[in-house]
Amino acid sequence: MSEENKKLLTPKRKPKQLTLKKAEGQKQPQTKPNAKLTPKKLKLLITIVNKNKAEFYMDLLHSFEVNMQICMLAQGTATSQMRHVLGLEDSERAVLFSFIREDKAEKALKKLEEKFETIKNGKGIAYTVPLSSVVGVAIYQFLSNNRMTKDGK
Repeated sequence: MSEENKKLLTPKRKPKQLTLKKAEGQKQPQTKPNAKLTPKKLKLLITIVNKNKAEFYMDLLHSFEVNMQICMLAQGTATSQMRHVLGLEDSERAVLFSFIREDKAEKALKKLEEKFETIKNGKGIAYTVPLSSVVGVAIYQFLSNNRMTKDGK
């Protein structure tokens, strides 16, 4: 390669490196240069509750920064005898699909478990499924309740 081509391919100035300012009384975190901050992982929280309690549980989950929820009506398949044994009155259910950050999921599950035990006719089932990826930065920012822009403002 000729010297002229090498000059064209060589950057004229070094790229800026991000530095974190040290707050008074705090130690500077040890990070590698050019290390990227990893985004919070997302989970799909699936909650199955009585149809008449769906709105209550959706409001409860909203307090955990859940930006998107989908509610689907469902019909249980247990016989009336089995429902009686389990203490269930009717077979109409609501299935809530909520996208929640991994760091908020455990607290949300504990709160749901508490409400399942204390609310009259508020029994239900809740579990999470990890999400490996989402398509698009804007979608991730919406689902994770992260409204930061590229500039960090």
